[in-house]
Amino acid sequence: MFGFSKKPSEEKQSWTARLKSGLSRTREAIGGLFSRGKIDEALYEELESALLSADCGVEATRGLLEALRGRVRKEGATEAIALKALLKEELLRLVSPLEKPFDIARAKPLVIMVAGVNGAGKTTSIGKLAKYFQAQGKSVLLAAGDTFRAAAREQLAVWGERNGITVVAQQSGDPSAVIFDAVSAAIARKTDIVLADTAGRLPTQLHLMEEIRKVKRVIAKVIPEAPHEVILVLDANTGQNALNQVKAFDDAVGLTGLVLTKLDGTAKGGVVAAIALNRPVPLYFIGVGEGIDDLRPFSARDFVEALVD
Repeated sequence: MFGFSKKPSEEKQSWTARLKSGLSRTREAIGGLFSRGKIDEALYEELESALLSADCGVEATRGLLEALRGRVRKEGATEAIALKALLKEELLRLVSPLEKPFDIARAKPLVIMVAGVNGAGKTTSIGKLAKYFQAQGKSVLLAAGDTFRAAAREQLAVWGERNGITVVAQQSGDPSAVIFDAVSAAIARKTDIVLADTAGRLPTQLHLMEEIRKVKRVIAKVIPEAPHEVILVLDANTGQNALNQVKAFDDAVGLTGLVLTKLDGTAKGGVVAAIALNRPVPLYFIGVGEGIDDLRPFSARDFVEALVD
């Protein structure tokens, strides 16, 4: 069965390698620009195109280029390889605020509400998070609040059966009622963490966004300060649309964190820079594949090294 049996050094190495593989498309496009000898206007223009193609967005790309031009003038850099080093420094400065440790000990039960559009990997990410928290010695309860999609309940049931985790679910009914029951059960059982799934919806579906607001209000009726975390799961392949989702869900329910999935070789990754500039919600976890151990805490330095190597 799934587990975390590798030694830390091996795990770190394999994770870094998988992250680099996942971002290889962008890394190759950007890294290939710095083989020329000197910094010139053509290099800046090619770098601008590469950053835009990597989903960094217009504002973040413009800000990075302005910062780079200023650094080059100030430091008197002339070689293209020096611009590469400066780019890594500026990217790290931009995305570092997104790196924040996930505090699992500040409440019991810690209630984590998870949102996201259909297809983003939300329910799968919940299962991986459950296993991650279990590996840290925490008991977990899953709330199958996505009552609109039978497959979501079935997915959570499988995760629960695999890992010995209780899943609170109903065949049909009100998502808020399911999650209310789950949080109440967690209190009674002294469970450490509740992961509450919610129905996938587009941020433009206003009536469904109101449903997720209701879920949040109902949780607060059981524990006034809960949910302690409201996390949005994003598909890295959606590009700049991921930023639009962050803005919409943050406005609707007040996001406290993000999970970015599917950095698996086709995603470009630059949207992290756009999020950092426009809506810097902490990026708690990133995923690079389907495996149970392919979801890990976000490290800004590892991410930048994988993006620009």
